Parts: sequence; structure tokens; C-alpha cells
Amino acid sequence: MGVSSGSGGQVLTLDTLVRLGRGLRTPGTPGTPHKLTVPEGMTVPLGCDAVGVPVRLGEQLASRLPRVGCVYTDATHWWWLVPADSDYALEWPAPAQYATGAVVPDAPVAPALVRRGEGTLPYTSPIPLYLALCRLTGTTPAWSRPVSSAG
Repeated sequence: MGVSSGSGGQVLTLDTLVRLGRGLRTPGTPGTPHKLTVPEGMTVPLGCDAVGVPVRLGEQLASRLPRVGCVYTDATHWWWLVPADSDYALEWPAPAQYATGAVVPDAPVAPALVRRGEGTLPYTSPIPLYLALCRLTGTTPAWSRPVSSAG
């Protein structure tokens, strides 16, 4: 399904519209954005976003995951590379931050690589990461919450 811009115009798919909407987001506080760089020899065929968690949760989170991809850290957060659009229809629990394009907002310095994933893909699987983070924060996963008929 797509949206046409008129006679003979380009068709915009839902994926394109979602990506354009994400591009309009701006960080809540001023600072310097830093793009996380993928290590040499790795590829990102699915694009790349990042999920940030406070340092105090980083090591706990890593120990709960079956496979860890590339992880970066700065003074306040651990940043996990995930495939692009890993926030689509998914609410990452607070205090997590989602960084589209792996551009880390408001970092005082560029985060440093502290763990390199195995193989050629830098990703941590988003669903195990999400579930482990929900567990650590005491958050019920979005798909397990009761649905209300009240509108």
C-alpha cells in the first residue's frame, strides 16, 4: 500500500512515511549528537539504530542476553546496536533511549566501543534486549499488557 503524490508522482510507502517521521525527531535537550561507527569488517544490511541504557543497567543487561552485538559506552550510558526500526510498534521501557540511525543525542563525548559482536553483523537481537530490559525495569512487555475497550 502506498500514497501517491498526484498524477505520475512518486509513491510513498508506509515504511517511507515512518522513516520520514522519525527523521523529524529532535532530542529533548541540547547537546552534541555522535553517530556510532560500525567496526571495520562489519556490515549493516538492515540499517542501524541504537538503544541506550544507564551505565548501572549495562552489565546486568549484558549478562542476561544470549548473544551480544556491538556495545558502546560513554560516562552515562551503554549503547547497543540494533537493526533499524527496532522501535516500530514497540515501546522501549524507561529509562531506555532509542537513537534512530545510531546517532546518540546529547553525549558529552563520542561513546567508545567496549564490546565487539562476533562475525560480520554488529547487532544485538532487539527482542531479547527488550525482554531483558523489561525484566530489569519491572515493565510488562507491550504485547502482554491488558487491552481496554474504553475509548
